[in-house]
Amino acid sequence: MFNKTKQKKLVENPVKSECALHAATLNTAGKPGDYVKITLFSYSEDKFEEKELKEVREYLDYKEKKSISWINIDGVHDHKIIKDVEEMLGLHPLVIEDLTNTSQRPKYEDFGDYIFILLKMLEDNKERNEIDIEQVSLIITKDLVVSFQEDKEGDVFECIRDRIRNNRGKIRALKADYLAYSLIDAIVDYCFSILEKIGETIEEMETDIIKDPDIKTIESIHKLKREITYLRRSIWPLRDVINEFLREESSIVSESSKVFIRDVYNHTVQLIDIIETCRDMVTVLLDIYVTSINNKLNEIMKVLAVIATIFMPLSFIASLYGMNFKYMPELGWHFGYPMALTIMAVIFISMLVYFKTKKWF
Repeated sequence: MFNKTKQKKLVENPVKSECALHAATLNTAGKPGDYVKITLFSYSEDKFEEKELKEVREYLDYKEKKSISWINIDGVHDHKIIKDVEEMLGLHPLVIEDLTNTSQRPKYEDFGDYIFILLKMLEDNKERNEIDIEQVSLIITKDLVVSFQEDKEGDVFECIRDRIRNNRGKIRALKADYLAYSLIDAIVDYCFSILEKIGETIEEMETDIIKDPDIKTIESIHKLKREITYLRRSIWPLRDVINEFLREESSIVSESSKVFIRDVYNHTVQLIDIIETCRDMVTVLLDIYVTSINNKLNEIMKVLAVIATIFMPLSFIASLYGMNFKYMPELGWHFGYPMALTIMAVIFISMLVYFKTKKWF
């Protein structure tokens, strides 16, 4: 759908965070339905360990350490993994239902000992030239964040992994609530690059519509409109989720982290404004398309009217001398035929010059 063109961006000042720069180079190719991967990051301010787990219960070896842990699970279809997480953290059955049903609406739930957040993550699938929307679920405790993704490799969290590995920023000095904020912030930041490409597409389509509107153009407009509507349904609830994350009183979320959560909330509001702008611009595209088609039709009718007007006097002369009356004086004149053609040519040229002077074509 998206074409890379050097045009003016719709987003005048998009958030250029480290996460957005990493996410721009993602490989979002999906994997088969049996793909499962469990990764663990365990860190403190002076220590760090990264490991791929065979099963979730291996985390129990790290639980007694004074560190923050992040378990990322790719593949929510594996019932054994979900069951192990449920038993290990004591999750509510409704949380398990939401984890395994990937068509849920974004939501926030505080269960006291843990917080459950469900989000939608946008990914630019360059192979299909489409936007993929993947469900991401977060379980947040005081010292652990468990993230669940669908059964495909590639996400927008690589910048977070790099910050943990290289001890950049504040992430290793703060608690699990800051890690959860960072993951949400990475999801929100990547949305800006998606909407920026949509803005470029809208401007390119606007140029194409003005130059040469056709049936493929209107099909592209309707496809773009459906995609923006789908994005809107995915991003709009995100504002409410982050607002609850910010406003709810919880022993898991510290006051120092709420400053950062407020910042990502503001970014979400900005995203919604951009989506509404895109919706309005698509509506304008439809109006421009109708106007361009009408203008094109008017140009065609104008040309046909000019041609018909030019040939009216020529048709009159031809029909006049086609009556074949016996005593028409010009019929016996030796130069009658070339004179008639000359008169018709003079009329033809004179009318062309007149119409050109009037700028009728």
